[in-house]
Amino acid sequence: MASPCRAFAAVLPAEVDRGLEVRPVGRDRASHRLRELQVTGTAEVCCPADRASLRVGVSSSKESLSEATSSVSRRLEYILQALRQHSIREEDTSVRRFVHRHAEQYCMDAEVKVTFSDFEKMERVCSVLLEKLDKSVCVGTPQFYHSAECLSQMRQRACVSAVENAQQKAGKVCQLLGQSLGSPLNVKEEETKEWRTEEEEDEGRRQRFHFPHVPTITASSQVSASFSLRDRSRKKLS
Repeated sequence: MASPCRAFAAVLPAEVDRGLEVRPVGRDRASHRLRELQVTGTAEVCCPADRASLRVGVSSSKESLSEATSSVSRRLEYILQALRQHSIREEDTSVRRFVHRHAEQYCMDAEVKVTFSDFEKMERVCSVLLEKLDKSVCVGTPQFYHSAECLSQMRQRACVSAVENAQQKAGKVCQLLGQSLGSPLNVKEEETKEWRTEEEEDEGRRQRFHFPHVPTITASSQVSASFSLRDRSRKKLS
C-alpha cells in the first residue's frame, strides 16, 4: 500500500497592504531562506520664509535738476548710512535712480532695495527711517520669500525624516514578529509634494495693525524601504 502524503496550500489575500510586506528574497549557503521586510514612511516639514525684500523710496521735484538731485542724494545717503550702521552687507543692497521732467519741473526718484534675513533688524531699520525722514521717505511693505538654500534643506529634512519613520516602523514590526532587523536592502523616495500656506490671522487685527503675511511652505516625502530579517533564535545559536 502506498504511503499517505499530505499537501499544504496557502491562499494569499487579493489585497495586500502596500505599507508592509514580508517575502522571501533568496537562499544563503546553509539553504536558510532569507526574508525581506518592506515598509513605507512619510514625513512633513514646515518652513516659514527666511528672507524679506524691503523697498525704500525717495523723490524730489524742483525747478532745476541740481536741486532735485541734491535733495534726493542727501536722503539717499542717510538711508545707506542707516543700513551700514545695522551691519547690512553691500551685496544685500541695490540702488536705482530715475530722472524725468514733469511740466516745468525736474523729478528725481530713487529706490533702495534691501534683502533681510533678520526680520527684527528690518523692523529696527524701518523705525529709524520713518522717525528721521518722516514723510520724505516711502517705506514699502516687506515681501517675504524662501531662499533656495532654505527650500533645499527643507526637502532634505522631509526625506530623511521619512526614512527614519520607515526604519522605526520596521523595527517595531520586527519586535512584534520576534525577529531581528537586518541591514537595509533598498531605499527609494516615491513621492514628494510641496504647498504654500499663508499665516492665519484675525481679520480685524490685520486691518488695525497692517501686519504683512509671512508665508509657510510645507514639504512632504514618501519613501519605500526594504530590510533583511534575521531570526533572533538562530542568531543566538550562531
